[in-house]
Amino acid sequence: MRVDSAAGSCADGRPVPGPADTRFAAARGTWLSVVVASDRLDADAPGLVRQVRAVPAPFAVEVGGYPAELTDYRDGVTARLPLIGLLIVLVTFVVLFVMTGSVVAPLRASALNLLSLSVMFGALVFVFQDGHLSGLLGFTPTGSIEPSIPILMFCVAYGLSMDYEVFLLARIKEEWRRTGDALASVPAGIARSAPLVTAAAAILAASFAAYATGRVVFLRQLGVGMALTVAVDATLIRGVLVPVLMRLAGAANWWAPAPLRRLHRRLAVSEYEM
Repeated sequence: MRVDSAAGSCADGRPVPGPADTRFAAARGTWLSVVVASDRLDADAPGLVRQVRAVPAPFAVEVGGYPAELTDYRDGVTARLPLIGLLIVLVTFVVLFVMTGSVVAPLRASALNLLSLSVMFGALVFVFQDGHLSGLLGFTPTGSIEPSIPILMFCVAYGLSMDYEVFLLARIKEEWRRTGDALASVPAGIARSAPLVTAAAAILAASFAAYATGRVVFLRQLGVGMALTVAVDATLIRGVLVPVLMRLAGAANWWAPAPLRRLHRRLAVSEYEM
């Protein structure tokens, strides 16, 4: 650590030879400049910023530089994340309820979307934060991830997951309304929607994977994370977990309490009445 002041400079507790610097003097006082060692910043830069700001002092303490900017940005973003997450889940529930008349389908969709996002965030941490596969991808890990990239990827991945969910549910619901067979409608609906979901996922995964070939780390994060998420969501989640869970649930897939069923009849317009 190095401290510069009007009285001189000090590094690691020892004075640094040199003349006094008058730029630290002011009309009504003085100020100090404290530069932290790089190893301390590498260990936990946000924690150091918060620690310095929490130190009680009779004078004003200002922390600047990229670590402070990054800390303030992360705090500003994460402060509203719970509210944003709640709004997204609420909107998802309302839209899928109006579409299906079920309270089970929106809850299952939200849980599976969370699983898709876990795959994406896990890949970001494993590859780009912890540095695994950095030699193969040709980048130097920094031990952190720019907060704007996960937020952007969250928005894109959640929207794509909901698209696939709507495709599947729409076809399954059509079969269920047509036949009244809660079990047979699941494979029949998936058989009708699977080619569209598979083709869309393949195109999107290939498009996102192209970003991984660039030299910008942010674009590589976007490419690797989104390509993996789209592939897993379209195959394991929508192609395996959704059919299994819907087959196990049977007729309960379309269950809703009586008050909500009456509300759905008022809000929803059946495709057979259009």
